[in-house]
Amino acid sequence: MNASPMRMTSSSTANTGVFWERLWRTSGLQFVGFFVIVSILYGYQPQVGASSDELLAFYNGDRTRILIAALFAGLNLLNLLWFAAALRTTLADAGQGGWGAAATTSSAAFGALTFLQITVVAAIAYSIAGSGNYVLTSGLNDFAWALGVLISFPRAMLIMSGVFGLWRAGLISTGLFTAGVVAVVLGVLGGTTWLSSGGFWAPDGIYSRFVSPIILLLWVLVVSRVLLSRSSATRAAW
Repeated sequence: MNASPMRMTSSSTANTGVFWERLWRTSGLQFVGFFVIVSILYGYQPQVGASSDELLAFYNGDRTRILIAALFAGLNLLNLLWFAAALRTTLADAGQGGWGAAATTSSAAFGALTFLQITVVAAIAYSIAGSGNYVLTSGLNDFAWALGVLISFPRAMLIMSGVFGLWRAGLISTGLFTAGVVAVVLGVLGGTTWLSSGGFWAPDGIYSRFVSPIILLLWVLVVSRVLLSRSSATRAAW
């Protein structure tokens, strides 16, 4: 007899704007968690100009694992877009609608390039690598690395929109703003890894593979803390 009121309470809670708004504000934390999972599942992609044996061993030998990682990467892309939506509404509430629009635009560009990269990798693993066409497999593998470099620009703009928007709204300290500006500069520099064909500063080097993504993850964690500490008014849009 008591189960019905409990179900009604649970349902009414899930239908409130507060519930959904808090859920979207935690999407940044979900993004970080899924990113770590995807990185572990995916492993280390063969470098630019890798041999046919290396490409076949990775894309064909680990085919199932790569496709599972692509699934989680696609789901995680949704987390990033919801995170950007929560950032936009927070900035709009604080009178920084322009920076909120910049967050929406940059997240859309970031998502499009990331989705293309996921698609290319999944296609190679699904059938292309197994066809024995080394030239096509090698070219698409290199293309995936090139997309990783190009992603640096919308990623830097996304960080910049949050840093400047939250600072102008008075939601972060000057110290965090300074750290954010450094993150933006380092993010833009990620788009210059074309300058080297190998080593640390290369499309498949340590900077592109580790440093740039870590900068984004740290920024998402900081902004998520700001978003969760805000108690904005409930809006019908949620």
